[in-house]
Amino acid sequence: MKARAIILDIEGTTTSIRFVYDALFPYVRTHVAAYLEAHWGDDAIQRDIDALRVQAAADLAAGLGDAPQVPSEGNPQEIRRAALANITWQMDSDRKTTGLKSLQGKIWRDAYQSGELKGHIYDDVEGALRRWHAQGTPIYIYSSGSVAAQKLLFGHSQAGDLRPLLAGYFDTTTGPKKVASSYVAIAEAIGVAVEDIVFATDNIDEAIAARDAGVNAVLSIRPGNAALPSHTFRTIDSFEQLLD
Repeated sequence: MKARAIILDIEGTTTSIRFVYDALFPYVRTHVAAYLEAHWGDDAIQRDIDALRVQAAADLAAGLGDAPQVPSEGNPQEIRRAALANITWQMDSDRKTTGLKSLQGKIWRDAYQSGELKGHIYDDVEGALRRWHAQGTPIYIYSSGSVAAQKLLFGHSQAGDLRPLLAGYFDTTTGPKKVASSYVAIAEAIGVAVEDIVFATDNIDEAIAARDAGVNAVLSIRPGNAALPSHTFRTIDSFEQLLD
């Protein structure tokens, strides 16, 4: 499939969903309490706590009465326990809020840098990235995970540092992945017409949004991905099927 730019999802497309749910998220659950205690005085952590606090208040106002609140004043240990309760609640609900993603990214950064974590990629990914890169086709990542987390995964992957092969990264600060305008915004940001972009994802709602924007969307079929309803999208089970 000819394309002037490739955009790739991560979970279920470049990377096993099981890696996210069996490795990344459990790592945060195991280490978040100790991480907060060790880094509580860091300005960057306090910015994340502020974001959690604002999100918790918004959740409460939106009718989520079970959303643990994070007080702004009081005993630091009590505030830390409240923040931990909110983080656990958000992860239990599979939330992808800015404060949570930022904090998760910091914890993963330490794990990747220490070698405790290696980013999973499917066997066909490295070769496809290298071929597209050699052909001069720019490759971008668009994931619900933060840009920082994306760079960590590809920078510390099982195949080594793949970041030199990637032209850029996008997350939900650009816009929701299930909204067509997000893909228009990415096309404008990279300077490529929507009809000249191929987007690969495992999520049919994301594929529909991309198609509505004029992007050529394909669905990734990988082991462990959720079953898809009836659709008319092209499907692939390897990036080799996208190579010219």
